[in-house]
Amino acid sequence: MIPRALTIAGSDSGGGAGLQADLRTFFACGVHGMTAVTAVTVQNSLRVSGVVEIPADVVAAQIETVATDIGVNAAKTGMLATAEIISAVAKACDRVHIGRDGQIPFVVDPVAASMHGDQLLRDDALDALRDELFPRATLVTPNLDEVRLLTGIDVRTPDDQRAAAVALIGLGPKWALVKGGHMRDDPQCVDLLYDGAEFTELPAPREDTRHTHGGGDTMASAITSALARGTDVAQAVRFGKRFVTRSVRDAYPLGSGVGPVSPFWRLAGEDIA
Repeated sequence: MIPRALTIAGSDSGGGAGLQADLRTFFACGVHGMTAVTAVTVQNSLRVSGVVEIPADVVAAQIETVATDIGVNAAKTGMLATAEIISAVAKACDRVHIGRDGQIPFVVDPVAASMHGDQLLRDDALDALRDELFPRATLVTPNLDEVRLLTGIDVRTPDDQRAAAVALIGLGPKWALVKGGHMRDDPQCVDLLYDGAEFTELPAPREDTRHTHGGGDTMASAITSALARGTDVAQAVRFGKRFVTRSVRDAYPLGSGVGPVSPFWRLAGEDIA
């Protein structure tokens, strides 16, 4: 049977990020993708000009409907928009055994800051992420601006990055991945994986490209795809790192600032493990 992955995320009308990026990554990784839509954005390559939130009970119903019929091998979150939606997602995941203490791996990508560092969630939604979703997560995957909003740590050095990983594990997930893409003074892009006992550095060359919109979504959904195919967390994160690095490197422009566009024809046959 084809592995099945669920994304709980917002729609990007420009196609560069959100559930659109998740679904094309799932496809590229040989995984059937399903969705629980949390919000519809009005955006293009220049800006977001509008957001319509989906009612929290409808978000929860989407999760439960696909999980109890089609089945889910791994799930991830993207933009969850409000504290009410976050709470509804947490409870729905409990009911269908998605989460660190359930049967189904759960990747929480806390979309809380824009690529320019602007806060995207209200303070009560940040609290809900910390208090309700992180303790249920198999893995959390914040960028450095999201780390700052969630832990108060402004990561500028490798020591800061380790301190942030420790702080994130203190919020309850089994694993934390502190992404280093925004540490722009470092010639390497070093992501740091931590399980509460051991740190693992995942370096890659820093690509000179503007096509990074949707990169975080793509990495989290590649990790989720690997988990859906039965790999362990460390293997899944290594695969996600390879996938997003090649996606950014090989991206091509659909419009100003849009990317990455995953090279399906090169990656679809790659061994995830």
